[in-house]
Formats: sequence, C-alpha cells, structure tokens
Amino acid sequence: MRYGLSALILLIASTWVQAGQFLQANNLFPKVRIITSHGDIDVELDRSRAPLTVNNFLSYVKHKRYNNTVFHRLEPEFVLQGGGYDASYKPIEELKPVFNESGNGLKNQFGTIAMARLAEPHSATSQFYFNLQDNPSLDPGRRWGYTVFGRISAGEDVIEKIRAIQTDTSAELGWPNVPVEPVLIKTVLLLPEQ
Repeated sequence: MRYGLSALILLIASTWVQAGQFLQANNLFPKVRIITSHGDIDVELDRSRAPLTVNNFLSYVKHKRYNNTVFHRLEPEFVLQGGGYDASYKPIEELKPVFNESGNGLKNQFGTIAMARLAEPHSATSQFYFNLQDNPSLDPGRRWGYTVFGRISAGEDVIEKIRAIQTDTSAELGWPNVPVEPVLIKTVLLLPEQ
C-alpha cells in the first residue's frame, strides 16, 4: 500500500497522539514513578475507569514531555499542580485535549491524581494535580468535574515535604501560589508490570 506524504504525516501524528495506548496495553493499572527534586512519588493509574486520560498521560510520559518540568501551583489545603511548564516557566508542547472522564466514579480525594483543565470541560491536555485533601467541589454533579485517573501508591511523605514549601506570587509571571523553592519534575518513568 502506498501513502501520500500528507497521509504519512497524519499516520505518524496519530501514533504520537495515541502512543500511551500501546504502553502496557493490557495492564489496567499501570504504575509510574514521578522523580522530583524532593523525592519519588509512585502513582497507580486506573485505565479501567479513565482509559482515555491514562493513555493521554502515558503519551506525555513516553515522549518525555514531563521531563524537567515544574510543579507551578501549590495550595497546601487544596492541590499540587504541574505538568505544563518547564523550569523556565515556558509551556511544554501539548497534545490534543482529552475527553472529560470525570463521571467514572473516582472522586477527588486526598492522594489521588487528576487532570487540570480550563472552564471548558474537555480542555485537559498535559497538566495534572494531586489532591492534597478531599475536594468534593471538583467532582461532577450538575456540571462536569475534573477527571481522577489514579492514586499515589508510595511517596506520600514526599507530597507532605512539598506541601510544606512556602509559596508566593511570582514576580515574573504574576501567578499566585508558586513554590518559592522550585519543585522540579526530573522525569516520569513507566514502571515494569508486576
């Protein structure tokens, strides 16, 4: 079968977009290790409840898009958010937005990982957050919620260490709740299947 140049580009692009679906494709609960400047956080993802979101997240992992990014938002009694900016606060390259799977039964409870998004419900791309307490206001109800797609399985002590970091409004960016001491995501690794 012969492909024209535009068809070949589309085929390559769709493979890049869907790369996560090919990683441990039969594993409903893949695990990743987020190696930060403050320690390691292991997360068990839930492909059984949020397959599109997990595959989206794993696509960023596969293509090393999370390497050398930062947690740019820390609200100690709310969330720790990252996955969108490099250490210079430049946006990372994003994939297409993923469909909102917030109605999957998983709740925004302490220790879960969920997708950040804009006001439009299907606008999540690369940014994710950890719930630092139970946040029922982020769950779906009469409106779309925020998709939970996994839970911390090891490294809660690292989350507590990061949670204690002082935050301020960034003079360069004008953003509130930015950690004064940068919290770097060095890399995110897909762990071998058990």
